Amino acid sequence: MTLEFIFRLFLAGVLGALIGLDREYRAKEAGYRTHFLVSLGSALFMILSQYAYDALLGEPGVSLDPSRIASQVVTGIGFIGAGTIIFQKQIVRGLTTAAGIWVTAGIGMAIGAGMYWLGTSAA
Repeated sequence: MTLEFIFRLFLAGVLGALIGLDREYRAKEAGYRTHFLVSLGSALFMILSQYAYDALLGEPGVSLDPSRIASQVVTGIGFIGAGTIIFQKQIVRGLTTAAGIWVTAGIGMAIGAGMYWLGTSAA
């Protein structure tokens, strides 16, 4: 399992980095490092959401909802995305950057969940 987790993190990082390289090449905000970290972090939290509580879920009297970790990734990424949007002098900037970060998080979550085809296709 550990090698598979490492592979998931690696693939998520690579896909996020590729998206970030395109943004950096075009001299846009949120480039290589940002997209790499968003994708990697999303994959990590997805893996934790799926497997961190396996030992506790079988215990009598224990009620856990492992999907809560993954669901909070979406909230956190929304917060980061909102920080990239700027409204100044009737011009809105950063919407594409915010959307790119949001999609990169989704790609990382898909890879973290083991949905390689879905995550790779979206990238």
